[in-house]
Amino acid sequence: MSMLTPHGACLNWQPELIWLNAVSDAMVTVAFFATAFVLGFYVWRRRREVMFRSVFWALAIFAAVSGVTRLESIVTLWVPAYGIEGLTKGVLALISAAVTVAMLLARPRLLVLPTRIQLQQAYAALEEETRQRRNAEAMIKRFQELEANETQVRQAQKMEAIGQLTGGVAHDFNNILTVITGTIEILGDAVKDRPHLAQITNLIGAAASRGADLTQHLLAFARQQPLQPRSTDVNALVIDAARLLRPTLGEQIEIGSMLAHDSAPALIDPSQLSTAILNLALNARDAMPNGGKLTLETKNVVLDENYASMNREVKPGNYVMIAVSDTGEGIPGSLHEKVFEPFFTTKDVGKGSGLGLSMVYGFVKQSNGHINIYSEEGHGTTVKLYLPQAEGVADAPATEAAVSPGEHGDESILIVEDDALVRQYVVTQISRFGYHTLAASNAAEGLAIINGAERIDLLFTDVIIPGGMNGRQLATEAVKRRPELKVLYTSGYTENAIVHHGRLDAGVLLLPKPYLSSDLARMIRIALAS
Repeated sequence: MSMLTPHGACLNWQPELIWLNAVSDAMVTVAFFATAFVLGFYVWRRRREVMFRSVFWALAIFAAVSGVTRLESIVTLWVPAYGIEGLTKGVLALISAAVTVAMLLARPRLLVLPTRIQLQQAYAALEEETRQRRNAEAMIKRFQELEANETQVRQAQKMEAIGQLTGGVAHDFNNILTVITGTIEILGDAVKDRPHLAQITNLIGAAASRGADLTQHLLAFARQQPLQPRSTDVNALVIDAARLLRPTLGEQIEIGSMLAHDSAPALIDPSQLSTAILNLALNARDAMPNGGKLTLETKNVVLDENYASMNREVKPGNYVMIAVSDTGEGIPGSLHEKVFEPFFTTKDVGKGSGLGLSMVYGFVKQSNGHINIYSEEGHGTTVKLYLPQAEGVADAPATEAAVSPGEHGDESILIVEDDALVRQYVVTQISRFGYHTLAASNAAEGLAIINGAERIDLLFTDVIIPGGMNGRQLATEAVKRRPELKVLYTSGYTENAIVHHGRLDAGVLLLPKPYLSSDLARMIRIALAS
């Protein structure tokens, strides 16, 4: 006979039914408690992110109390604890009512919650929007790059056009200045015993010299000055320049330097680089009227493909950077694109020609370098010159053959010059030196004289002449006919006849216009002795 209490009578005293109810209720109890734990743990850990937190907590409590009632159902199979079970079920009924109300109130909001498919669609739409935004940003960046490139092209074309104009003007002015400087020199010698007239000739000579400086700056901007680049120690050059600048800038300007100990030699014309540093330093001085600091810096730099893509004229490679910085007034941003234009200046009338920066710009470009200017109004300016590096150690400066200033000869010289005034002046000067002179106004006339029987020891020719060939071509033909013939070139605007890639061709002797008679005499002797 079963040992169960009469409370199992409702199950007909069948043990298998009693244990089936007990085990089933136990499993349901575990499920309720697990549900309550998971819901409560989830809401607790995500309490700042989960929507309907109160509903979740109510469901968790409902599941927990439901688990308790199922546990009590197991107990009442052996213990008559119907009062406690009834009380628990009453509490559960209240909780059920609250959960029912909460679920009904949440139903409208639950219905608008996105489904998994809607979330997938929204995510796909978000990815598409992100892709379109990235494409739009890439397109905007591309447009900005195109606009920047177009701006650089327009600026380069403008500078090229200005360069061609200024180069042509400089050529004509150099012809005029050659006659003026030469004749003033002759006149000065004639009136040196008459102080009043000598003073006037000195004034004219100073004005002509100033005009010659201006034309040299114009030629530098036009990239038409003949350069003689060589491997140059930039640190030594900067140190020498700083030594010369101290008395020029004045005591109110402090000069500092930051020179890289491993600075590589630059392939550059050292004399032109010294002039460029001087021009930058003078600009810096004018920007610091109340004093300040000028800093000279050197460093090895690499301009890579990315930098070259943003600056079309730059060739990627190794450069030597020379920076000239000041603590002056700075340059307004609206004027940055104009600072390298010739005759542009922010200085007062009479305090600057506006050719300093343009000369530096043309010199650096002609030297296959790059120049950039950084300035902030009220905080100062930095101009950076990027010069191509040279292989090996710095070369020693080239020396000219020693020639006595008063040494003249009786050689015969053929002068080819298309400008009548210049030709007349040169013939007069060379005749004064004791040489025999022949003259031609173009290449055809010059070649006819060369084909003749007269003795010719030196061909002194302008580079740019009419007659179907330039001075270099005329010299080539002349040397074919007379192999022992010496050649001396002169020009105020060389183009590409004897200057290639910014360099004076090897073995070429050039006397730039305008020149003094002493320079003419010296170069003639050098050419004849070569």
